[in-house]
Amino acid sequence: MRQRRVCVVVSARPSYSRVKTALQAMQAHPALELQVVATASALLERYGGVVHMMESEGIPITARAATVVDGHTPTTMATSTGVALLKLVSVLENLEPDVVVTVADRYETLATATAAAYMNIPLAHLQGGELTGSVDEKVRHAVTKLANLHFVSTPRAAQRVLAMGEEPNSVFVTGCPSIDLAAQIKNYATDRRRLLEPYGCPDLRADYVVVLQHPVSTQCEQAQRQMLETLHGVEACGVVAVVFQPNEDAGSESTARAIAAFRAARHGDRFFYVDNMRPMDFLRLLDGSRSLVGNSSVGIRECSYLGVPVVNIGSRQLHRERGANVLDAPHDRAAIAKALGRQIDSGRYARDALYGSGGAGEKIAAILADVSLSIEKSFAD
Repeated sequence: MRQRRVCVVVSARPSYSRVKTALQAMQAHPALELQVVATASALLERYGGVVHMMESEGIPITARAATVVDGHTPTTMATSTGVALLKLVSVLENLEPDVVVTVADRYETLATATAAAYMNIPLAHLQGGELTGSVDEKVRHAVTKLANLHFVSTPRAAQRVLAMGEEPNSVFVTGCPSIDLAAQIKNYATDRRRLLEPYGCPDLRADYVVVLQHPVSTQCEQAQRQMLETLHGVEACGVVAVVFQPNEDAGSESTARAIAAFRAARHGDRFFYVDNMRPMDFLRLLDGSRSLVGNSSVGIRECSYLGVPVVNIGSRQLHRERGANVLDAPHDRAAIAKALGRQIDSGRYARDALYGSGGAGEKIAAILADVSLSIEKSFAD
């Protein structure tokens, strides 16, 4: 009996960490043939060279599709979505998968879902049914309606997917595969030198916080100011900080420009800058930190499981389910400094399995191997 061909589209640094354990489980499953398509910022060196990371970790790339239009504006995001649709159609036509898998809510996800739907290929969607309050939420819900299978992270997310008219037998609460990685973090040593030196950072000799902030696509004209407010707020607390570059989105150039300007104006030894890290190394860094500051979903998902305190800034994660470890703050340096001081004083939080407790990747692979595949959908009253 022929193996079922499963095509997973990986488009960005966070997409890989969100699906890594599922890729590994699919690769190991005897009934599945894994096809991996790398596209968008996953192909760009300035966003971490994700394809090289995947290949070094044993995940071969089946096809590549360069789709990013430079500019980092809402117009170029829309254009990149169109380019991705055109190129992914050709890739899927050549690969002839039995099912396509797409992740979360980035604009490339919409292109992947549209291509699969119009080509009559069953589509599986990871992380549907979640709320964020931005354009990402529109994309996420649109992909839900284009998808045939739904691997959701929480029971509440499953309820939302069902409320959109999806068939109960198509919705599976698996947890988030990124939590599988977090569950592997155990007894992280306090010697951080070996972890950070490969990424160009010297030994961290003090407690530190991690700063990871992305532009909000609907507020991209404010991205530079918002990033500067965060950096100044962290600086006011007098802590050591490891600062990461943003994802590739509208406004990311402005966010990166703010980081560069702040870095150029301050030559002290309290701020360190990293472009990208392997998923497990990044989680180890988080696990050893006093707090995460910014607006990344890693603060909502993985940090809740790890018990790492989080200062979540602005509206990018608005309405997303979160644990007790998250403290919200506006884009205001004084408010950020106050919130970060509280989180540093609070210490670690209890582990919260809100987004799962491990094993999501294996669950997804097992379901994909056995589930009936169909492209038919209808909304029944």
